[in-house]
Amino acid sequence: MSPEPYTNGLLDTRYPCADKSAVSGELVCVLDARAPQRGLELSPFPSRAVLQHEIHELILTSEVEAGPGKTVNQISYLGYFEVSQGGVLWAGDRVLIAGIEVGLLAGYDLTHFPNHMNLIIKTDHSLFTGFEAGYHPGVSIAFIFPGRPTQEEQNGK
Repeated sequence: MSPEPYTNGLLDTRYPCADKSAVSGELVCVLDARAPQRGLELSPFPSRAVLQHEIHELILTSEVEAGPGKTVNQISYLGYFEVSQGGVLWAGDRVLIAGIEVGLLAGYDLTHFPNHMNLIIKTDHSLFTGFEAGYHPGVSIAFIFPGRPTQEEQNGK
């Protein structure tokens, strides 16, 4: 197997995605549960491709450090969504539910793969479940690329 380029430092940039189309879909199941010590192990990969008609789970966390390669414990479950417009998800994508931004895509947990991926969304707000938010099947989901960081942002300035 070839070496993995992100964790092995083989690329000349930390941000290879320059632009991409949005990924969208609709909720097909609303969840109402929380876990204070879930132990989700996020994949080290910043991107994952998703195909039309796949179904994936949406999970919310408020853990500031959540990101590729990290472990996430405090979570709430939002629901499952079916992909209408496939494409590439990228850590850092803005996540909109019913047109309202709920957070940024932190990464992917593959506990249940290939059945589905857990898509972890990092929020600055208090955790809430899909039921508490009033979501229902058919509510729109969108993953929007925020744009590539400037060179200054990449260098932490």
